Amino acid sequence: MQYYYGTQMPLRVLDECEFWKLQESEHTVVIREAVQNLEQEYVDKLKKWEKDLTRTHQRVMRFMETAVRSDGTFLHSLYRDLMQLVSYCLDESQQFIHFLHQLKQKSEPINTNFVALTIMDHIVRESEYFIGIAQTILYQSKG
Repeated sequence: MQYYYGTQMPLRVLDECEFWKLQESEHTVVIREAVQNLEQEYVDKLKKWEKDLTRTHQRVMRFMETAVRSDGTFLHSLYRDLMQLVSYCLDESQQFIHFLHQLKQKSEPINTNFVALTIMDHIVRESEYFIGIAQTILYQSKG
């Protein structure tokens, strides 16, 4: 993400959150489709993650609509709410990564399949990328 957006930076931050929450939601589907014979317990957990990540994505979209209607004027309260949303997105991604690591360790169809492990590692790296973006945003806002 480029950091030269000036007053449009909050909208750019929302773009990142929107994109990565959608990606994470889609990744739950990729795992379910790519891993044959995935244990039902993990299929169910992935479906719950999909719902939760989709809900967060929708929350970000609603916030974007509010921000756009503010004509780019981010009052303190709106900016504070944005930082809380970014923090929530970051925490959710960290929890998602933790779940994916557990899945890699505990699911036999995943931990015995090189392709499945490669897919899982790729998904983890993508969520870690978003976490890096979100942390940078949060640290800059506190500086």
